[in-house]
Amino acid sequence: MGLSRDDAGRFLPDYVDEKKAGVFSADPFQSLDQKGVGMLMKWGTEKGRRTRSKLKIGICGEHGGDADSVKFCHQIGLDYVSASPFRVISRLAAAQVVVEEKQAKKKT
Repeated sequence: MGLSRDDAGRFLPDYVDEKKAGVFSADPFQSLDQKGVGMLMKWGTEKGRRTRSKLKIGICGEHGGDADSVKFCHQIGLDYVSASPFRVISRLAAAQVVVEEKQAKKKT
């Protein structure tokens, strides 16, 4: 979409607010668009690992601190997420994903 994080601060809150424009369900600079960008990440991960099976793939930045984005990255097989110390929630989200998977395996 050609948005700049530096410039978007002035109008992005209105784009996320459902009562105003409601263009985005979440801030695209903090939470991954799983249908669009996520699809590209999944394809890139799959195709990269077909060429190099042990390829290390991960993300860093604000998206690495968003719980939903962290869960998505785990689901598509990324090896790591990295975020600033202020986004420690990413560690909790990563742990939650592992616990949820183990619980689901026990049920089956």
